[in-house]
Amino acid sequence: MSGGLFRGRQELEADEARRLALFAIRSSEATRRGGEDEGSPADYRLAFQRDRDRVLHSRAFRRLKHKTQVFVPHVADHPRTRLTHTLEVGQLGRTIARSLGLNEDLVEAVALAHDVGHTAFGHTGEKVLDEILRGGSPDLALPAAVTGEVGGFKHNYQSLRVVDLLERRYQRPGLGLADQVREGILKHTTWKVGFPFPVEDATSLALDRPCHLEGQAVAAGDEIAQQTHDLEDGLRAGAVGLDAVEELEVARRVIAEVGGPLRDERRRWLRQHLLVRGMIRLFVTDVIEASAHRIERFCSRHGISGHDGWVARSREVSQTTVWLSGDADELFGELKAFIYRFIINHATVNRQDWRARKVITALYRAFWTNPLTLPTYVLLRARDELGFPYLRDLPMASVAGEVASRYHASPGFARLVADHIAGMSDRFALEEYRALEQPAADQTFWGGDR
Repeated sequence: MSGGLFRGRQELEADEARRLALFAIRSSEATRRGGEDEGSPADYRLAFQRDRDRVLHSRAFRRLKHKTQVFVPHVADHPRTRLTHTLEVGQLGRTIARSLGLNEDLVEAVALAHDVGHTAFGHTGEKVLDEILRGGSPDLALPAAVTGEVGGFKHNYQSLRVVDLLERRYQRPGLGLADQVREGILKHTTWKVGFPFPVEDATSLALDRPCHLEGQAVAAGDEIAQQTHDLEDGLRAGAVGLDAVEELEVARRVIAEVGGPLRDERRRWLRQHLLVRGMIRLFVTDVIEASAHRIERFCSRHGISGHDGWVARSREVSQTTVWLSGDADELFGELKAFIYRFIINHATVNRQDWRARKVITALYRAFWTNPLTLPTYVLLRARDELGFPYLRDLPMASVAGEVASRYHASPGFARLVADHIAGMSDRFALEEYRALEQPAADQTFWGGDR
Protein backbone atom coordinates (compact mmCIF):
# COMPACT_ATOMS: atom_id res chain seq x y z
CA MET A 1 0.00 0.00 0.00
CA SER A 2 2.76 2.45 0.89
CA GLY A 3 4.70 2.26 -2.37
CA GLY A 4 2.79 4.80 -4.44
CA LEU A 5 1.01 6.60 -1.62
CA PHE A 6 3.82 7.29 0.81
CA ARG A 7 5.73 10.51 0.19
CA GLY A 8 9.20 10.89 1.69
CA ARG A 9 11.00 14.07 2.60
CA GLN A 10 12.46 14.78 -0.84
CA GLU A 11 9.09 14.53 -2.53
CA LEU A 12 7.49 16.66 0.19
CA GLU A 13 10.19 19.31 -0.23
CA ALA A 14 9.64 19.38 -3.99
CA ASP A 15 5.89 19.70 -3.52
CA GLU A 16 6.41 22.50 -0.99
CA ALA A 17 8.69 24.40 -3.37
CA ARG A 18 6.00 24.25 -6.08
CA ARG A 19 3.33 25.58 -3.69
CA LEU A 20 5.22 28.41 -2.02
CA ALA A 21 5.57 31.93 -3.33
CA LEU A 22 8.96 32.89 -4.74
CA PHE A 23 9.68 34.95 -1.58
CA ALA A 24 8.97 32.14 0.91
CA ILE A 25 11.67 30.19 2.74
CA ARG A 26 11.86 26.55 1.66
CA SER A 27 12.26 23.81 4.26
CA SER A 28 15.22 22.53 2.26
CA GLU A 29 16.95 25.83 3.09
CA ALA A 30 16.82 25.27 6.85
CA THR A 31 20.21 25.69 8.51
CA ARG A 32 21.23 24.69 12.01
CA ARG A 33 24.10 25.54 14.33
CA GLY A 34 27.00 23.23 13.62
CA GLY A 35 25.02 21.76 10.74
CA GLU A 36 23.50 19.17 13.04
CA ASP A 37 20.06 17.72 12.34
CA GLU A 38 18.79 14.94 14.57
CA GLY A 39 15.97 14.07 12.19
CA SER A 40 16.14 10.67 10.54
CA PRO A 41 16.96 10.61 6.80
CA ALA A 42 13.73 8.62 6.41
CA ASP A 43 11.70 11.22 8.33
CA TYR A 44 8.53 12.16 6.46
CA ARG A 45 8.36 15.54 8.17
CA LEU A 46 9.81 18.70 6.66
CA ALA A 47 12.46 20.59 8.61
CA PHE A 48 10.25 23.34 10.04
CA GLN A 49 7.42 20.91 10.69
CA ARG A 50 9.80 18.89 12.82
CA ASP A 51 10.84 22.04 14.68
CA ARG A 52 7.19 22.84 15.33
CA ASP A 53 6.78 19.37 16.82
CA ARG A 54 9.84 19.80 19.05
CA VAL A 55 8.41 23.00 20.48
CA LEU A 56 5.00 21.42 20.97
CA HIS A 57 6.48 18.60 23.06
CA SER A 58 8.67 20.84 25.22
CA ARG A 59 8.07 21.46 28.90
CA ALA A 60 8.41 25.21 28.42
CA PHE A 61 5.49 25.17 25.99
CA ARG A 62 3.29 23.23 28.42
CA ARG A 63 4.03 25.67 31.23
CA LEU A 64 2.48 28.50 29.22
CA LYS A 65 -0.97 27.26 30.22
CA HIS A 66 -0.34 28.56 33.76
CA LYS A 67 1.24 31.89 32.81
CA THR A 68 -0.68 35.17 32.87
CA GLN A 69 -1.41 37.10 29.69
CA VAL A 70 -3.10 40.17 31.25
CA PHE A 71 -5.77 38.93 33.65
CA VAL A 72 -4.81 36.25 36.20
CA PRO A 73 -6.02 32.96 34.69
CA HIS A 74 -6.47 30.96 37.88
CA VAL A 75 -9.32 33.11 39.25
CA ALA A 76 -11.64 32.53 36.26
CA ASP A 77 -12.02 30.08 33.40
CA HIS A 78 -12.01 32.39 30.39
CA PRO A 79 -9.17 34.96 30.44
CA ARG A 80 -6.42 34.26 27.94
CA THR A 81 -3.31 32.56 29.25
CA ARG A 82 0.09 32.80 27.64
CA LEU A 83 -0.70 29.44 26.00
CA THR A 84 -4.03 30.43 24.44
CA HIS A 85 -2.43 33.69 23.31
CA THR A 86 0.29 31.63 21.62
CA LEU A 87 -2.28 29.47 19.83
CA GLU A 88 -4.12 32.56 18.58
CA VAL A 89 -0.85 34.03 17.30
CA GLY A 90 -0.22 30.80 15.43
CA GLN A 91 -3.69 30.88 13.90
CA LEU A 92 -3.38 34.48 12.69
CA GLY A 93 0.18 33.92 11.51
CA ARG A 94 -0.85 30.89 9.46
CA THR A 95 -3.76 32.81 7.94
CA ILE A 96 -1.42 35.58 6.80
CA ALA A 97 1.19 33.09 5.61
CA ARG A 98 -1.23 30.95 3.61
CA SER A 99 -2.70 33.93 1.81
CA LEU A 100 0.73 35.32 0.94
CA GLY A 101 2.22 31.94 0.01
CA LEU A 102 4.73 31.92 2.89
CA ASN A 103 5.98 28.82 4.69
CA GLU A 104 3.25 27.93 7.20
CA ASP A 105 5.36 25.34 9.02
CA LEU A 106 8.04 27.95 9.71
CA VAL A 107 5.43 30.48 10.83
CA GLU A 108 3.82 28.00 13.20
CA ALA A 109 7.14 26.87 14.68
CA VAL A 110 8.07 30.48 15.42
CA ALA A 111 4.62 31.30 16.77
CA LEU A 112 4.49 28.34 19.16
CA ALA A 113 7.94 29.15 20.56
CA HIS A 114 7.85 32.94 20.56
CA ASP A 115 6.82 33.32 24.22
CA VAL A 116 8.36 30.24 25.87
CA GLY A 117 10.82 32.57 27.61
CA HIS A 118 8.10 34.74 29.10
CA THR A 119 7.98 34.97 32.87
CA ALA A 120 5.06 34.41 35.19
CA PHE A 121 2.75 37.41 35.72
CA GLY A 122 3.03 38.82 32.21
CA HIS A 123 5.34 41.69 31.34
CA THR A 124 5.70 42.73 34.98
CA GLY A 125 7.75 39.63 35.74
CA GLU A 126 9.96 40.47 32.76
CA LYS A 127 10.48 44.04 33.98
CA VAL A 128 11.33 43.00 37.53
CA LEU A 129 13.96 40.48 36.43
CA ASP A 130 15.47 43.07 34.10
CA GLU A 131 15.66 45.62 36.93
CA ILE A 132 17.31 43.13 39.28
CA LEU A 133 19.91 41.99 36.77
CA ARG A 134 20.74 45.55 35.68
CA GLY A 135 21.07 46.78 39.26
CA GLY A 136 17.99 48.99 39.09
CA SER A 137 15.73 47.21 41.57
CA PRO A 138 14.74 49.41 44.53
CA ASP A 139 14.28 46.30 46.69
CA LEU A 140 17.24 44.07 45.83
CA ALA A 141 20.82 45.09 45.11
CA LEU A 142 23.18 42.61 43.48
CA PRO A 143 26.93 43.36 43.59
CA ALA A 144 28.01 45.97 41.05
CA ALA A 145 30.57 43.58 39.60
CA VAL A 146 27.74 41.15 38.83
CA THR A 147 25.25 43.64 37.37
CA GLY A 148 28.01 45.13 35.25
CA GLU A 149 28.49 41.85 33.41
CA VAL A 150 25.36 39.70 33.62
CA GLY A 151 23.23 41.78 31.20
CA GLY A 152 19.50 42.43 31.19
CA PHE A 153 16.38 40.37 30.66
CA LYS A 154 13.91 40.45 27.76
CA HIS A 155 11.45 37.69 27.03
CA ASN A 156 12.26 37.21 23.34
CA TYR A 157 15.94 36.73 24.17
CA GLN A 158 14.97 34.38 26.98
CA SER A 159 12.79 32.40 24.58
CA LEU A 160 15.87 31.88 22.45
CA ARG A 161 17.83 30.84 25.54
CA VAL A 162 15.12 28.30 26.38
CA VAL A 163 15.16 26.61 22.96
CA ASP A 164 18.96 26.83 22.62
CA LEU A 165 20.02 25.74 26.12
CA LEU A 166 17.46 25.20 28.85
CA GLU A 167 15.20 22.56 27.31
CA ARG A 168 16.76 19.12 27.69
CA ARG A 169 15.24 16.38 25.52
CA TYR A 170 18.05 15.38 23.18
CA GLN A 171 21.73 14.49 23.21
CA ARG A 172 22.67 18.17 23.23
CA PRO A 173 21.15 21.01 25.25
CA GLY A 174 18.19 22.78 23.67
CA LEU A 175 15.76 21.74 20.97
CA GLY A 176 18.17 22.00 18.04
CA LEU A 177 15.89 24.35 16.10
CA ALA A 178 16.74 25.75 12.69
CA ASP A 179 18.34 29.18 12.53
CA GLN A 180 15.31 30.54 10.68
CA VAL A 181 13.05 29.52 13.57
CA ARG A 182 15.47 30.93 16.14
CA GLU A 183 15.67 34.23 14.29
CA GLY A 184 11.88 34.52 14.11
CA ILE A 185 11.59 33.83 17.84
CA LEU A 186 14.02 36.61 18.69
CA LYS A 187 12.57 39.11 16.23
CA HIS A 188 8.88 38.69 16.97
CA THR A 189 9.25 41.92 18.96
CA THR A 190 11.91 44.61 19.21
CA TRP A 191 15.55 43.60 19.50
CA LYS A 192 18.90 45.36 19.55
CA VAL A 193 22.20 44.35 18.02
CA GLY A 194 24.06 45.11 21.24
CA PHE A 195 21.49 44.07 23.82
CA PRO A 196 23.42 42.70 26.81
CA PHE A 197 22.22 39.11 26.91
CA PRO A 198 24.04 35.78 26.60
CA VAL A 199 22.91 34.58 23.16
CA GLU A 200 24.72 31.65 21.61
CA ASP A 201 25.84 31.91 17.99
CA ALA A 202 24.49 35.42 17.41
CA THR A 203 26.00 35.50 13.92
CA SER A 204 23.32 33.12 12.62
CA LEU A 205 20.56 35.51 13.75
CA ALA A 206 21.40 38.43 11.42
CA LEU A 207 20.86 40.90 14.28
CA ASP A 208 21.62 43.88 12.08
CA ARG A 209 19.00 42.90 9.47
CA PRO A 210 15.19 42.75 9.36
CA CYS A 211 13.54 39.41 9.98
CA HIS A 212 12.45 37.13 7.16
CA LEU A 213 8.82 37.49 6.03
CA GLU A 214 7.62 34.42 7.94
CA GLY A 215 8.93 35.95 11.15
CA GLN A 216 7.26 39.23 10.28
CA ALA A 217 3.96 37.39 9.80
CA VAL A 218 4.28 36.07 13.36
CA ALA A 219 5.07 39.56 14.67
CA ALA A 220 1.96 40.93 12.97
CA GLY A 221 -0.18 38.07 14.27
CA ASP A 222 1.23 38.62 17.76
CA GLU A 223 0.25 42.29 17.81
CA ILE A 224 -3.23 41.74 16.38
CA ALA A 225 -3.98 38.81 18.69
CA GLN A 226 -2.70 40.67 21.72
CA GLN A 227 -4.76 43.82 21.26
CA THR A 228 -7.99 42.14 20.20
CA HIS A 229 -8.01 39.44 22.86
CA ASP A 230 -6.97 41.90 25.56
CA LEU A 231 -9.95 43.99 24.50
CA GLU A 232 -12.27 40.99 24.67
CA ASP A 233 -10.92 39.93 28.07
CA GLY A 234 -11.26 43.49 29.32
CA LEU A 235 -14.88 43.66 28.18
CA ARG A 236 -15.66 40.36 29.86
CA ALA A 237 -13.97 41.50 33.09
CA GLY A 238 -15.89 44.78 33.10
CA ALA A 239 -12.71 46.83 32.87
CA VAL A 240 -14.24 48.78 29.97
CA GLY A 241 -17.74 49.18 28.55
CA LEU A 242 -18.88 48.24 25.07
CA ASP A 243 -20.28 51.72 24.49
CA ALA A 244 -16.83 53.24 24.97
CA VAL A 245 -15.27 50.72 22.60
CA GLU A 246 -17.81 51.51 19.90
CA GLU A 247 -16.64 55.13 19.89
CA LEU A 248 -13.25 54.07 18.51
CA GLU A 249 -12.70 54.75 14.83
CA VAL A 250 -11.85 51.09 14.14
CA ALA A 251 -15.14 50.05 15.75
CA ARG A 252 -17.02 52.56 13.58
CA ARG A 253 -15.34 51.07 10.51
CA VAL A 254 -16.32 47.56 11.53
CA ILE A 255 -19.91 48.56 12.28
CA ALA A 256 -20.19 50.27 8.91
CA GLU A 257 -18.71 47.23 7.15
CA VAL A 258 -20.84 44.60 8.89
CA GLY A 259 -23.97 46.74 8.73
CA GLY A 260 -27.31 45.63 10.13
CA PRO A 261 -26.27 42.33 11.72
CA LEU A 262 -24.00 44.30 14.06
CA ARG A 263 -25.64 47.73 14.15
CA ASP A 264 -29.08 46.33 14.98
CA GLU A 265 -27.96 43.55 17.34
CA ARG A 266 -29.36 44.13 20.85
CA ARG A 267 -27.72 41.21 22.64
CA ARG A 268 -24.58 42.81 24.02
CA TRP A 269 -22.62 39.55 24.27
CA LEU A 270 -23.17 38.83 20.58
CA ARG A 271 -22.59 42.45 19.60
CA GLN A 272 -19.29 42.32 21.45
CA HIS A 273 -18.15 39.15 19.69
CA LEU A 274 -19.19 40.46 16.28
CA LEU A 275 -17.20 43.63 16.91
CA VAL A 276 -14.00 41.89 18.03
CA ARG A 277 -14.20 39.40 15.16
CA GLY A 278 -14.72 42.30 12.77
CA MET A 279 -11.60 44.03 14.10
CA ILE A 280 -9.52 40.88 13.62
CA ARG A 281 -10.83 40.48 10.08
CA LEU A 282 -10.16 44.13 9.27
CA PHE A 283 -6.57 44.08 10.53
CA VAL A 284 -5.63 40.68 9.10
CA THR A 285 -7.10 41.52 5.71
CA ASP A 286 -5.24 44.81 5.68
CA VAL A 287 -1.94 43.12 6.59
CA ILE A 288 -2.34 40.65 3.73
CA GLU A 289 -3.25 43.26 1.14
CA ALA A 290 -0.68 45.87 2.23
CA SER A 291 2.08 43.26 2.52
CA ALA A 292 1.36 41.80 -0.91
CA HIS A 293 1.60 45.30 -2.38
CA ARG A 294 4.94 46.00 -0.65
CA ILE A 295 6.42 42.65 -1.71
CA GLU A 296 5.29 43.12 -5.29
CA ARG A 297 6.76 46.61 -5.36
CA PHE A 298 10.07 45.35 -3.90
CA CYS A 299 10.33 42.56 -6.47
CA SER A 300 9.51 44.93 -9.30
CA ARG A 301 12.05 47.51 -8.14
CA HIS A 302 14.84 44.92 -8.00
CA GLY A 303 13.79 42.91 -11.05
CA ILE A 304 13.12 39.76 -9.02
CA SER A 305 11.24 37.06 -10.89
CA GLY A 306 12.36 33.86 -9.19
CA HIS A 307 13.29 32.44 -5.81
CA ASP A 308 17.05 32.71 -6.32
CA GLY A 309 16.68 36.40 -7.10
CA TRP A 310 14.65 36.87 -3.94
CA VAL A 311 17.23 35.08 -1.77
CA ALA A 312 19.93 37.39 -3.10
CA ARG A 313 18.04 40.54 -2.02
CA SER A 314 15.80 39.29 0.79
CA ARG A 315 17.77 40.95 3.59
CA GLU A 316 17.10 44.36 2.06
CA VAL A 317 13.38 44.33 2.86
CA SER A 318 11.93 46.53 5.58
CA GLN A 319 11.07 45.09 9.00
CA THR A 320 7.49 46.24 8.36
CA THR A 321 7.12 44.59 4.95
CA VAL A 322 4.47 42.31 6.48
CA TRP A 323 2.45 44.84 8.41
CA LEU A 324 -0.57 47.11 8.25
CA SER A 325 -1.10 49.91 5.78
CA GLY A 326 -0.62 53.47 7.03
CA ASP A 327 -4.36 54.02 7.46
CA ALA A 328 -4.93 50.77 9.38
CA ASP A 329 -1.83 51.39 11.47
CA GLU A 330 -3.41 54.62 12.74
CA LEU A 331 -6.56 52.70 13.70
CA PHE A 332 -4.43 50.09 15.41
CA GLY A 333 -2.52 52.75 17.32
CA GLU A 334 -5.77 54.25 18.62
CA LEU A 335 -6.96 50.81 19.74
CA LYS A 336 -3.65 50.06 21.44
CA ALA A 337 -3.69 53.36 23.35
CA PHE A 338 -7.29 52.70 24.41
CA ILE A 339 -6.45 49.23 25.71
CA TYR A 340 -3.46 50.52 27.64
CA ARG A 341 -5.50 53.28 29.26
CA PHE A 342 -8.56 51.28 30.24
CA ILE A 343 -7.37 47.66 30.49
CA ILE A 344 -3.61 47.38 30.99
CA ASN A 345 -3.76 50.32 33.40
CA HIS A 346 -6.90 49.08 35.17
CA ALA A 347 -6.86 48.82 38.97
CA THR A 348 -7.30 45.04 38.96
CA VAL A 349 -4.38 44.54 36.59
CA ASN A 350 -2.20 46.94 38.58
CA ARG A 351 -2.97 45.07 41.80
CA GLN A 352 -1.82 41.90 40.07
CA ASP A 353 1.34 43.68 38.92
CA TRP A 354 2.09 44.94 42.43
CA ARG A 355 1.78 41.43 43.79
CA ALA A 356 3.97 40.11 40.97
CA ARG A 357 6.75 42.53 41.91
CA LYS A 358 6.70 41.33 45.49
CA VAL A 359 6.72 37.66 44.51
CA ILE A 360 9.47 37.82 41.86
CA THR A 361 11.71 40.01 44.02
CA ALA A 362 11.23 37.83 47.10
CA LEU A 363 12.02 34.64 45.17
CA TYR A 364 15.16 36.13 43.67
CA ARG A 365 16.30 37.40 47.07
CA ALA A 366 15.78 33.99 48.69
CA PHE A 367 17.58 32.03 45.97
CA TRP A 368 20.43 34.53 45.73
CA THR A 369 20.92 34.93 49.47
CA ASN A 370 20.78 31.20 50.21
CA PRO A 371 21.43 29.11 47.09
CA LEU A 372 20.64 25.95 49.06
CA THR A 373 16.97 26.91 48.74
CA LEU A 374 17.26 26.30 45.00
CA PRO A 375 16.20 22.98 43.46
CA THR A 376 18.97 20.45 43.09
CA TYR A 377 18.99 20.69 39.28
CA VAL A 378 19.90 24.41 39.41
CA LEU A 379 22.81 23.72 41.77
CA LEU A 380 23.94 20.93 39.44
CA ARG A 381 23.84 23.42 36.55
CA ALA A 382 26.08 25.72 38.60
CA ARG A 383 28.48 22.80 39.01
CA ASP A 384 28.40 21.65 35.38
CA GLU A 385 28.21 25.02 33.58
CA LEU A 386 30.12 27.31 35.94
CA GLY A 387 32.54 24.83 37.46
CA PHE A 388 31.39 25.55 41.02
CA PRO A 389 31.48 23.00 43.85
CA TYR A 390 28.14 21.31 44.34
CA LEU A 391 26.89 22.96 47.51
CA ARG A 392 25.05 19.95 48.89
CA ASP A 393 28.32 17.97 48.94
CA LEU A 394 30.19 20.58 50.99
CA PRO A 395 30.54 20.54 54.79
CA MET A 396 27.97 22.92 56.24
CA ALA A 397 30.69 25.05 57.82
CA SER A 398 32.19 25.89 54.43
CA VAL A 399 28.97 26.66 52.50
CA ALA A 400 28.68 30.29 53.56
CA GLY A 401 32.24 31.06 52.53
CA GLU A 402 31.83 29.31 49.19
CA VAL A 403 28.62 31.25 48.47
CA ALA A 404 30.19 34.59 49.40
CA SER A 405 33.43 34.08 47.50
CA ARG A 406 32.23 32.32 44.38
CA TYR A 407 28.45 32.29 43.89
CA HIS A 408 27.87 35.93 44.84
CA ALA A 409 30.71 37.07 42.62
CA SER A 410 29.38 35.27 39.56
CA PRO A 411 27.26 36.83 36.79
CA GLY A 412 26.68 33.27 35.61
CA PHE A 413 24.99 32.34 38.87
CA ALA A 414 22.84 35.48 38.73
CA ARG A 415 21.70 34.35 35.29
CA LEU A 416 20.95 30.82 36.54
CA VAL A 417 18.65 32.25 39.22
CA ALA A 418 16.91 34.36 36.57
CA ASP A 419 16.51 31.29 34.35
CA HIS A 420 14.89 29.37 37.19
CA ILE A 421 12.42 32.13 38.07
CA ALA A 422 11.63 32.95 34.43
CA GLY A 423 10.59 29.36 33.83
CA MET A 424 8.04 29.36 36.63
CA SER A 425 4.31 29.44 35.99
CA ASP A 426 2.19 31.84 38.03
CA ARG A 427 0.92 28.95 40.13
CA PHE A 428 4.37 27.56 40.85
CA ALA A 429 5.80 31.01 41.67
CA LEU A 430 3.00 31.66 44.14
CA GLU A 431 3.53 28.25 45.75
CA GLU A 432 7.24 28.90 46.13
CA TYR A 433 6.55 32.37 47.55
CA ARG A 434 4.17 30.95 50.15
CA ALA A 435 6.64 28.19 51.04
CA LEU A 436 9.55 30.61 51.48
CA GLU A 437 7.83 33.76 52.77
CA GLN A 438 4.59 32.58 54.42
CA PRO A 439 5.44 29.25 56.08
CA ALA A 440 2.66 27.02 57.36
CA ALA A 441 2.64 23.55 58.85
CA ASP A 442 0.66 21.96 56.03
CA GLN A 443 2.78 23.24 53.13
CA THR A 444 4.34 20.94 50.58
CA PHE A 445 7.64 21.97 49.02
CA TRP A 446 7.72 21.34 45.30
CA GLY A 447 10.89 23.26 44.51
CA GLY A 448 12.97 20.20 43.69
CA ASP A 449 10.40 18.57 41.44
CA ARG A 450 10.95 20.69 38.33
